Amino acid sequence: MAPKGHGAGIAYGLLAYVIWGCFPIYFRQLADVSPMDILSNRTAWAFVFVTLLLTLRRRWGKVIAMWQTPHHLLRLSIAALLLGSNWLGFLWALDQHQLVAASLGYFLTPLVNVVLGLLVLKEKLNRMEWLAIALAGCAVGNELLALGTLPWISLFLAATFGTYGLLRKQVPIDAISGLWLETLAMLPICLIYAAWQARHGHLVFTFAADANTALLIGAGIMTALPLMAFAAATQRLDLAMVGMLMYINPTMQFLTAILLFDEPLQPARVLSFALIWLGLFIFSASAWQKYRKPAA
Repeated sequence: MAPKGHGAGIAYGLLAYVIWGCFPIYFRQLADVSPMDILSNRTAWAFVFVTLLLTLRRRWGKVIAMWQTPHHLLRLSIAALLLGSNWLGFLWALDQHQLVAASLGYFLTPLVNVVLGLLVLKEKLNRMEWLAIALAGCAVGNELLALGTLPWISLFLAATFGTYGLLRKQVPIDAISGLWLETLAMLPICLIYAAWQARHGHLVFTFAADANTALLIGAGIMTALPLMAFAAATQRLDLAMVGMLMYINPTMQFLTAILLFDEPLQPARVLSFALIWLGLFIFSASAWQKYRKPAA
């Protein structure tokens, strides 16, 4: 018998990852807006939206409590800078028609998390996890040898999001309150950038009655909604199931790049993806075994 809320948890998880998977289609509609302009608007409008949400739900207690723990606040601020860098890297990849490389980066992220657990948290890896890491290393090596260059945008996205996840996990605060503090930490950089652009005659924040303005405001809402759904999913599902759902996002990005955006997929990169997918399969099998052992 499924645990209470299991079906709802899967529904929330699917909603979160499908929204994230649709991000390339959404942000491609803003192709004439620079990545940094999109990031600034996304940060500012997410901040406004979450502020209204916290006020309506009267959930300011955890935010206020966080100010009384400076070490948690510092860690969350560093996490916010990593998250903002990841957002900007993704928007740049989309702008440069490198969505295939971006999806490769998000496929790499779970394996980066394993490496970070080994290096930072001194976790022990079993043979299957070492094999998964070795396959990921072979994939990166294949990119270097076959394509003549490191997949730096893939590595950047995987490293920033993986490290963000590590830091974020160490801060005891819910997703929405955390997002408010994260966008607050990013906001000064975005406002300084907007002021610098304004001095050169370019307005980053506009209120024109056009589609771009609506999409930029909507980007803030699109940022918060999947995080809310993801938080609801993690409350109802075990980590093994959440991990399985995680691959929906990069899979959708990969298919969008190939089928909708007509990005080229070099034969050498097919081998890279095959190695990553095999590594993820082995890693997921190992995670499932770990999950089943306590139950047994």
